Amino acid sequence: MTNDLARNLINAGVHFGHAASRWNPKMKPYIFSKRGMIHIINVRETLKGMILAQKLLADTVSSGRDVVFVGTKRQANKAVKAAAESTGMHYVTTRWLGGTLTNFRTVHSRIQRLEELESMANDGSIESESKKRASTLKRELRKMKSNLDGIRKMNQVPG
Repeated sequence: MTNDLARNLINAGVHFGHAASRWNPKMKPYIFSKRGMIHIINVRETLKGMILAQKLLADTVSSGRDVVFVGTKRQANKAVKAAAESTGMHYVTTRWLGGTLTNFRTVHSRIQRLEELESMANDGSIESESKKRASTLKRELRKMKSNLDGIRKMNQVPG
């Protein structure tokens, strides 16, 4: 199984690192070699990390706590969202908001504001505002929806 997974990782190009000139010396144990001016990442170390993460996730979820899937790169957005929705967990795909976990009370108040704005949009009270105020509220709703949509059902800090 791990051989197939390693082969799939290599076929996906996971082993290509960044430019050798931009490396951090703490990464030395995880670098397999250097080809051209690009570091090649050791796939064995990647597999060890993935197996460790799998065990940690299994322990966390089996104890009844939630998990947040985070993938803010464009290539990962759809995969992270699909995986989180299929497992019923929370996700962040556009932008990680600072303090999402450490200042959860504030983030939760912003989620409540998002729900308030959505209810205003549904009952049409935004349209009854002046054009400028309605535009401001719609913009706020759009930004909050993109940033908080995946964590809107998160009522407590995840495990």
